[in-house]
Amino acid sequence: MTLDQFKDIRPYLDDEIRPVLDRLITNPEFLSSIAKFYYPRLTRFFPQAMENAARKKLQDQLKGVHNVATMQDVIADYMDKMIHDTTTQLTHSGMQDLKEGRSYLFISNHRDIAMDPAFVNYMLYHAGYETLQIAIGDNLLKKPFVTDLMRLNKSFIVRRSLKGRELLKSLSLLSQYIHNCIENKHNVWIAQREGRAKDGIDKTDPALLKMLAMGRRDLSLGDSLKNLHIVPVTISYEYDACDVLKAEELYAIEKTGNFTKTDQSDIQSIVTGMIGFKGHVHVAFGKELRITSNDPDELAEEIDYQILENYELRDINFLALERLKQDGLIPLHRLSSGIGLQDIKKASRKKFEKRLKTVAPKLHRHYLFSYANPVISKFQT
Repeated sequence: MTLDQFKDIRPYLDDEIRPVLDRLITNPEFLSSIAKFYYPRLTRFFPQAMENAARKKLQDQLKGVHNVATMQDVIADYMDKMIHDTTTQLTHSGMQDLKEGRSYLFISNHRDIAMDPAFVNYMLYHAGYETLQIAIGDNLLKKPFVTDLMRLNKSFIVRRSLKGRELLKSLSLLSQYIHNCIENKHNVWIAQREGRAKDGIDKTDPALLKMLAMGRRDLSLGDSLKNLHIVPVTISYEYDACDVLKAEELYAIEKTGNFTKTDQSDIQSIVTGMIGFKGHVHVAFGKELRITSNDPDELAEEIDYQILENYELRDINFLALERLKQDGLIPLHRLSSGIGLQDIKKASRKKFEKRLKTVAPKLHRHYLFSYANPVISKFQT
């Protein structure tokens, strides 16, 4: 298939980058958003002046961008600043198992809308590998300028809002596009399921694997997936920048049966995830999946095993578990007798108590379980 058949969902190509940037820099809604991001207080009083300042800043930052590669260089600079400001450490493991010249489909756990693929991408970029094409749901693309921004950053669109036959047709095209990427030596990132793991439990949706296999209907499910060179990836955040937002959503669902998202909900989560404190972040690349089955449930379990095995537990995970035990909220029969508190640093305990005090008491249970569940998942009997 040619790229023209994917033009509505694929990222922008080299010759499209500059025209899109020039269009964005004159988009009043985009400039207003950038002004509010850089100069929140001043923009309230001097909106036009701050939009002009934002335009000038963007023009300076983007003047050397003329293709996908130079756009990636600019994004790497943004990442450098974000990592410096919001993490204490960024580490990785498993990259030695990636074979030079082979492209991969990285299936990762999903904790943060923008930062999950960004951290994986950052690691690949600095190791000299091909950067990712990133799957992003159209539920996040409510404004045209947001769609432009995502497609500038090598994102392709997953159309989740369709129904019936239109959805099936769209998923088939999406799968064909992912196969096309791998065949043409482009790495791809996709989350293990739709939506973030707000409760801290990382589970792969077997329906994802069925979708991925659709791109080669001439092959069995297993053989189709083999062509994608699937590598599970685990992203471990010491602190989830959106932990309170997630707890609020889970609490609302528990009390009322649903959580109503506004146009600002996802944007708030994206911005909070970017600028919020994360502590130590670890990106673990697993081993390429050895596919010997056509059963999507069995393959999903293999991905889950690697993701859980490579999850880096921190003091806060064990402290959250300790607090839940104290409150009688953990069914102890579910846990292995070998589990116990690790050697917790005093500084970690102090920081944990300080953070918990800032969380509304009604949210404590959901907040604590989001940190404790990775421990429970590893040690449950």
